[in-house]
Amino acid sequence: MKGKRFAPTQIIKILKEHEAGTEVTELIRKYGIARNTFYIWKSKYGGMENNQIQKLKDLESENSKLKKLLAERCLEIEALKDVLSKKW
Repeated sequence: MKGKRFAPTQIIKILKEHEAGTEVTELIRKYGIARNTFYIWKSKYGGMENNQIQKLKDLESENSKLKKLLAERCLEIEALKDVLSKKW
């Protein structure tokens, strides 16, 4: 799988070009992206400014950390339940 080719700031720039009136077909040809990729970007980054991207990244990283903590706690709870359910 290829790595990311476009930074979020570049994606915002591409979406701004579309808002300015450039056709989607012209943009996907110019930047070498798939139509589906363009619309995924539009749903994710549409209407955003560059300063909002950092907030989005921070929230996504915090969310992943919280999910990891929750998974660890669930494993601990299951292990404790397993130990307590055994008759000694």
